[in-house]
Amino acid sequence: MHAGSHISIRNGYLEAAKTALKLGAAAFQYFPKNPRSLGIKQFNHQDAEACARFCREQGLSSIAHSPYPTNLASEDAALREATVRSLRNDLAIAEACGSVGVVVHFGKYKGGDTLQGYKNIIQCLHEVLSDWQGEAKLLIENQAGEGSLMGTTLEELMQIHKLSDRRSHIGFCLDTCHAFACGLWPAAQGGWPELAAKAQSIGYFEHLLAVHLNDSVYAGGQYKDRHANIGQGYIGEARFRELLQWARTQDLPVVLETPVPKGMTHAPEIAYVRKLAGD
Repeated sequence: MHAGSHISIRNGYLEAAKTALKLGAAAFQYFPKNPRSLGIKQFNHQDAEACARFCREQGLSSIAHSPYPTNLASEDAALREATVRSLRNDLAIAEACGSVGVVVHFGKYKGGDTLQGYKNIIQCLHEVLSDWQGEAKLLIENQAGEGSLMGTTLEELMQIHKLSDRRSHIGFCLDTCHAFACGLWPAAQGGWPELAAKAQSIGYFEHLLAVHLNDSVYAGGQYKDRHANIGQGYIGEARFRELLQWARTQDLPVVLETPVPKGMTHAPEIAYVRKLAGD
């Protein structure tokens, strides 16, 4: 397990990696460009390559996260084209930075035929990855169910993976708050062992390449995606301890996306996560 948090690239990719190391992190997540735009970034290749070199030297793992407007299921032609260009740009940046991949939400479809939404996702993935030869992968993230129930089950994610012609370039990112919010990570008995057994049985863990570690402001099963600090929300310390002691045996970046008080950093919470994992 490589524990860490989301880091700003305000001062560049290399500085983001150095900041992560100063926080005591072994992993970090970053937005490769403006998170509110699907525009193409002409990035500094030397900075990105320096980031990759530094991460190799320090044993840091990193993941990129696609911008907020990204929607694999969109039926709008212009938005679809912009999404494809943006994700290809994200992959290029992630590859240059030596990152595991680019996290992208499953997708939300608002049309009447839900099946068409899944078809849109598969086609969009195909267009993004049609000639991609890099090591960085698209990491599809499970959703909380807020606004759309698509992408809330492991079976859906596995089916999209199975149906893609470019599945070797697709992995998964598990978001703990999302899993709890939609009932995928049960709030009652069973907890993590139940979810882990299911994930193992359908082959999901074979493609799991990152974890978003977030507690939940709301009780499970309400489809509300609001992150709380670890152990301070409805998921709670005991349930995270179960997950993290499993994650400790896995070679995965486990990244916090939790609130940080003004003037503070994620350093204390990263240390707390390591303690729960038994490091």
